[in-house]
Amino acid sequence: MKRIALKIDVDTCRGTLTGVPALLSLLQRHDAGGSFFFSLGPDRGGRESRSLSPSRYHDFRTRLYGLLLPAPDIGKRGADSMRQARDAGFEVAIHAWDRVRWERRVLAADNSWIESEMALACQRFAELFDEPAQAHAAAGWRMNRHALRLTQRLGFCYASDCRGRFPFIPVIDGELVHCPQIPTTLPTLDELLLAGTASVDQAVARILAESEGGSDDHVFTLRAELEGMHWSDAFERLLVEWKSRGCRLIALRDVLGSRNLVTLPRHAVAFAPIPGRAGPRLLQGSAFLQEP
Repeated sequence: MKRIALKIDVDTCRGTLTGVPALLSLLQRHDAGGSFFFSLGPDRGGRESRSLSPSRYHDFRTRLYGLLLPAPDIGKRGADSMRQARDAGFEVAIHAWDRVRWERRVLAADNSWIESEMALACQRFAELFDEPAQAHAAAGWRMNRHALRLTQRLGFCYASDCRGRFPFIPVIDGELVHCPQIPTTLPTLDELLLAGTASVDQAVARILAESEGGSDDHVFTLRAELEGMHWSDAFERLLVEWKSRGCRLIALRDVLGSRNLVTLPRHAVAFAPIPGRAGPRLLQGSAFLQEP
């Protein structure tokens, strides 16, 4: 049976307070699992320049956060929403401490900066949920060697930091990192539109078509700020279509549940742009010690 793992990135304070409860209701209505990856520190989303229409992503007040207004603390203001997701049975894990700063700085950051950012996120997560985080999904699929190493040192059960085709053990610069990666395998709604897809309906059709191919499992990444709010109708159509085709909608932790981690393939990772997104992202590369 085809399985679709739903990876839900929560980027902002508004997404935490409004998008998360809306997604919980929607997912429960369709008996769907999912994994929520939370931004836990300051919301500096107002400093971003986005190609999407501001009305699609931020209201006016939200766009001022980090500019004229102090950046709200997502972990403090959104604690109830985060715990609501956990209490409803959904997987919860780490997206970032300061998502905007991570996306801007991680590619060239040194080990001490990486350790500081991830330590802040881990500490806040433990304070909120009374247990350590078990997984990590990098903001914007942006990582570097130090960050990959840290997913192993922090003892995460898995990470979902890259784009790719199937779960694997990552190798960077010849170094094996003993933390499985569960990559996003399907395009996202927003990047399809930014890459030139004419309408949301056509983007939905493209995602459905791509989910028919490949392995038994796919990973679809969505955002609380988009699919949980402005594009909730489109996301619900995806859920309905997937279920009508016999797909199971699961959390990311369930992807590895039936796999022998010892036998996971080893693949190099690479950094390259992807359609609809500027700058290099972490990608699953060729099998380790094999030609591309």
